[in-house]
Amino acid sequence: MKNFFNNCYEKYLKKYDEKYGMPVRDFYRKNFNYAIVNCIILAFALDLYIEIVSRGSFGGILLFLEKNPFAFFYNGLIILATLSIGLLVKRRVFVYFVVSSIWLILGTTNGVILSFRMTPFTVADLSLMETGLGVLPNYFSNMELMGLGGGVILLLILYLLLFLFAPKCKNYSLKKSVLVILIIALGLTGSTQLGLRQNWLSTVFGNLGYAYDDYGFPYCFINTWLNTGVGLPSGYSEEKMKEILQEVKQDSTAATGGLLSQEERTPNIVIVQLESFFDPTLIKGLEVSEDPIPNFHALQKKYSTGYLMVPSIGAGTANTELEVLSGMRVRFFGPGEYPYKTVLKDHTTETIAYNLKELGYATHAIHNHRGVFYGRNAVYPNLGFDSFTSLEYMANAEMNPRKWAKDKVLTEEIMTALQSTEQEDLVFTVSVQGHGKYPTKKVYNNPPITVSGIENKGDAYAYEYYVNQIHEMDQFIKELTDTLSEYDEDVVLVLYGDHLPSLEISNDILKNGDLYETEYVIWSNFRMRKIDTDLKSYQLSATVLGRLGINNGILTKFHQTQQGKANYLIDLKALQYDMLYGKQYIYNGEMPYQRIKMRMGIKNIHITDAFTIENHVYIKGENFTPYSVLTIDGDLIDTTYLDTRTLRVPDGTDISDLSKLKISQVEKYSTILSTTE
Repeated sequence: MKNFFNNCYEKYLKKYDEKYGMPVRDFYRKNFNYAIVNCIILAFALDLYIEIVSRGSFGGILLFLEKNPFAFFYNGLIILATLSIGLLVKRRVFVYFVVSSIWLILGTTNGVILSFRMTPFTVADLSLMETGLGVLPNYFSNMELMGLGGGVILLLILYLLLFLFAPKCKNYSLKKSVLVILIIALGLTGSTQLGLRQNWLSTVFGNLGYAYDDYGFPYCFINTWLNTGVGLPSGYSEEKMKEILQEVKQDSTAATGGLLSQEERTPNIVIVQLESFFDPTLIKGLEVSEDPIPNFHALQKKYSTGYLMVPSIGAGTANTELEVLSGMRVRFFGPGEYPYKTVLKDHTTETIAYNLKELGYATHAIHNHRGVFYGRNAVYPNLGFDSFTSLEYMANAEMNPRKWAKDKVLTEEIMTALQSTEQEDLVFTVSVQGHGKYPTKKVYNNPPITVSGIENKGDAYAYEYYVNQIHEMDQFIKELTDTLSEYDEDVVLVLYGDHLPSLEISNDILKNGDLYETEYVIWSNFRMRKIDTDLKSYQLSATVLGRLGINNGILTKFHQTQQGKANYLIDLKALQYDMLYGKQYIYNGEMPYQRIKMRMGIKNIHITDAFTIENHVYIKGENFTPYSVLTIDGDLIDTTYLDTRTLRVPDGTDISDLSKLKISQVEKYSTILSTTE
């Protein structure tokens, strides 16, 4: 292979190299013939590029340099430290190129991500890579995806060429290299301590987006890698935890705090988390041809409502979801962390599902997107759910123009869950229709709702698309409440937005002035007192249960009795740590919640017959969906979905032994979610 590349060089590239390449190399040898100088120049060049891309303009980097010059040079030192590993080997050019390309990819990825969501790129996003790749077609065109694939191939070729042909260091000294690396490491350590002492840096990110703006991408990105989990609380001990628990139990017995009804009632509870759902009329200057969410507004006038403070902006659905389910505060975890992808993969924890199971409830989760997204199919059993119905178990899902499932399919799935058991049910539902990326080109020729007041044409098209999507979501809300109104069992319905959409929105253009505020409504088909109050998302479930007179669960009792007290957040952090990372003193050292043997889907999927007609092989059965695939002895057979009772498989498929035929629900990237017995 080396001879091949040498021949190519001699034939095609040598004359250009002699004309242009040699003068550059001569200049380099005269002025920059010191390895550490190369590293420093390269490090700050990379730092400059990364910050320009992250901030969207050269003006942004000038403001950063004016506001916090130490952070810029500190980030350059971080990059320098990573480049310095090249000093340990002779193939320095190759190592510099590999490390530089990694920083360039990370910085560019952050810039791209910020173009369609408001939360910057974190290490936690890398843990979502497997499921994230599955939604790339929702964000990029086929040509863009082909270009991305071509770029990856080109980069690998460059790696190979540089490894084979890049010059090696001739004046190599391991001792000098190690000494330089030690000096850089000491400089980085000292700079870190100085920055923290002078408040030029911070390890506490109250707002992830603001932190990246204040301290720069390299520092914040690495912080999201090193800083995970809930930190050890000050004074953590068995005595301290028992003291917190005792106070909660005493206050709960006395029913203080005004959040616990004196009369217990156990209706069905349906919670619907609405993707990127919020009121567009809260945006100053945005004009719409008609109210995009009239049904939600009508519910707000009659039923309990208020603002809901959520932990994320433009993304992070799973973290709002976790706060509502568990009562835990996500900001106590590492910056940008998704506990679904870390501690909760193999750890159970208290949730509203486990708490209601103590009262005899059946518990169901529903999501009209892929079952593996955020690892929900693996995490939900640790959160107390008996069943999980994902998109792969829905036969009637329709897609919107951005290939996200429309929410109207959820009414049928929620009613199926409610009617599947004799006892009361908890049905936790996560919608997806309002998901970005929102197109900056015209999608609707005659949209039901038009927008004006947005100067940039691309932004105006994005708003137009978003407003019409949530208008359809609002119609789903009406269909659901109308259906539940006729249901012959008591039902409480909780509706809320998981976060604001990833549009051009800032605090100063919002009438409520806060990017972290969505809204909620607590509806019921029986009489409940209207109580309007603003909440945090980790308080929502405890508030709903309190109004029903239910206080099962330590965190439920805690939120119902301790809000407003001086140590409220301090004690909440201690409880979270003890439950997930500590010695579980509040449970006498033994976690009471066992992983549930959760079933995927509620309806039974099974085969009733298999036959051949005119050389076509058909499988008959019940409750098939477009994701149903025939398996024979564990092998997946190419399957065509015809309807909920009929599948077709290739001619010649051996269907003689029905006992060998099974149906698997297979998500679009071939993960098998379940197989019929």
